[in-house]
Amino acid sequence: MKGYFISVEGGDGSGKSTQIRNIEAYLRERGKEVLLTREPGGTPVAEKIRELILDPANTALTGRAEMLLYAASRAQHVEEKILPALEAGKVVLSDRFTDSSIAYQAYGRGLGDMVAEVNRIATGGKAPDLTIFLNITPAAGIARKNQQDGHVLDRLELEQAAFHEKVYAGYLALAKESGGRIADIDADRPAEEVFVDIRAQLDRLFGF
Repeated sequence: MKGYFISVEGGDGSGKSTQIRNIEAYLRERGKEVLLTREPGGTPVAEKIRELILDPANTALTGRAEMLLYAASRAQHVEEKILPALEAGKVVLSDRFTDSSIAYQAYGRGLGDMVAEVNRIATGGKAPDLTIFLNITPAAGIARKNQQDGHVLDRLELEQAAFHEKVYAGYLALAKESGGRIADIDADRPAEEVFVDIRAQLDRLFGF
């Protein structure tokens, strides 16, 4: 039985949490066994690394150190959780994967090609079968985020607007170069409309 690997990407306020819930429910309704996970994190070790990365107090964390922490978290996640689930025929649905690192570190931090190489080592070359990119401009995404009651911004969300613009440009470039793996979905619409387009991508992947 073949497992499927789906990642969901997007900047802050793109609606990832809502659409991940929609995807999970849709696949379960069609009899798929879904493993829901996230990055950075997904395992006890990786979650501890997540805390280090996102803690607003860690202002001295350098770009290269950040890149390597993400890669370490991902290496643990892939070996401990993602690969066993795929081998068991499950659908792995992950909130972020390597595209995040390339957008945030290669483009946002300006670290270039080394990010892809480090992540190739971390993942053993494993890539999603389908990536849903929820496309919303940083300004629109941050405006949404600020409307959420009680949301505390993490270290990356606190970055300057120029950083988030670079990240967004990275996502656009990745989607263009992906050869169809990344589905570029307009996320600046009501959630129900966004999911119509996501569902079409899922139907194509699974042959529903």
